[in-house]
Amino acid sequence: MPLDHPPEATTRTRDTGPPRTGGDEKAVLLGFLEYLRRSVADKAAGVPEPQVRTAGVPSGTSLLGLVRHLACVERFHFLGEEPEDWAGTMRPSPGETAGGVLADYREAIARANEVIEACTDLTRPRPGPAAARAAPSMRWVLVHMIEETGRHAGHADILREQIDGSTGR
Repeated sequence: MPLDHPPEATTRTRDTGPPRTGGDEKAVLLGFLEYLRRSVADKAAGVPEPQVRTAGVPSGTSLLGLVRHLACVERFHFLGEEPEDWAGTMRPSPGETAGGVLADYREAIARANEVIEACTDLTRPRPGPAAARAAPSMRWVLVHMIEETGRHAGHADILREQIDGSTGR
């Protein structure tokens, strides 16, 4: 459900290429994850209400919902904080503001980065509470977060283009 806008209102930005990272494995993985995190946050930044929370597809997905969900995913995988309702993580409450959700995402990323930086061996299990199954390795978590964030970055690209025609990263 794209919003009507005149062609001259379309914002086009150039894509930025993949990040240049350090040479070790952790630096490469974190560099790509940061690149995708920034892409998602940038897509939601500056989008006015109610468009930022308006569903752009029949599933109900919105830009604000994607950012909120990814903050929960960051906290789950790096901090061991599991939400009570995973489906609910995609639905911002009426009282949540875009600025607040973006700040929360950035705070979750900062805390996750502390955990990543403290990790000296990517083969070790990710930190967090004991679970019924063995925790995945930090390498697995980083690769999964690249996949998860990349998937939602693509969704954010489409939703933002539907809102105001903006493309690029």
